[in-house]
Amino acid sequence: MAPLDHFTRLQRCLAGEPVDRIPVALWRHFPVDDQTPEGLVAAIINFQDSYDFDFVKVTPASSYCLRDWGVTDRWEGNPEGTRTYTHYPIQNPEDWEGLPLLDPERGALGDALKALRLLKKYYDGKVPILQTIFSPLAQAKNLVGEDRLILHLRTAPDALHIGLKQITETTLAFIDALKSIGVDGIFYAIQHARFSLLAASEFAEFGRAYDLRILEAARDFWLNVGHVHGENIMFEQVRDYPVQILNWHDQQTPPSLKEALEQVSVAVCGGLSQWSTMALGTPEDVRREAFRAIEETQGKRFVLGTGCVLPIITPHGNIKAACDATIMV
Repeated sequence: MAPLDHFTRLQRCLAGEPVDRIPVALWRHFPVDDQTPEGLVAAIINFQDSYDFDFVKVTPASSYCLRDWGVTDRWEGNPEGTRTYTHYPIQNPEDWEGLPLLDPERGALGDALKALRLLKKYYDGKVPILQTIFSPLAQAKNLVGEDRLILHLRTAPDALHIGLKQITETTLAFIDALKSIGVDGIFYAIQHARFSLLAASEFAEFGRAYDLRILEAARDFWLNVGHVHGENIMFEQVRDYPVQILNWHDQQTPPSLKEALEQVSVAVCGGLSQWSTMALGTPEDVRREAFRAIEETQGKRFVLGTGCVLPIITPHGNIKAACDATIMV
């Protein structure tokens, strides 16, 4: 088969049709560089142009959608490239009532849109671009802190719902702005579909209900990825989400890629362990794990990737091995 462009390869992958090679996509944080639109764009371009992934997953600092609500954070050297939150503006349940709607064209949200416009101009239809969107519940966590979030959820649910509604409306406005830029999809990060954090009924009320509003608004995009973060995930509660690709820590928590493909009609992304293989393994380890995942999925409706971000210490040779493995099959 003649080489396909990124768009055609992914479209055929989503449809379960033959492809010239297995699509591959890896993404990472860019600490320090991610503090300005220009710095983030330069870092993403350097990364993408080095490896030619099948889609560009734009990974700003998780605080990009929260800073205009008063969050502060700093870079302290986390090997996954994430920043440490130093101030949560929500302390008491009544604070949720004062959360204003944000203008997506201003402040940190406006900077995120500027970065996307720069990327869109640079790539000009050469590779799909996906913006990271955190679920309303994930955003709430970073406004109040994980422990206090669970406390408010169980002791002041009405107040938390007020905050989640404001977060959702702000996110919907941001997604409208994404449509005007012409990105190809969103990478939707779900962090609380975990039995170790919530009961299924709690997730349904405070997570899924808001997730579906966001994903309904994102239906105009053709390449949405749903990322289910963490272990002991509630796969049954999210497997029907209206996305084109599902991604989770498949090397650490059920279901397996094969099991998931039997339960969903969308594509799956994974197969590589972000830490034990990509960061700490060898190129041979990477190839072995990639081949195993391709065999498990029979190479259909499958994108080779990790369950989450690449650690920023991941060797170049291991990233190259992942990309090359999809050609060697």
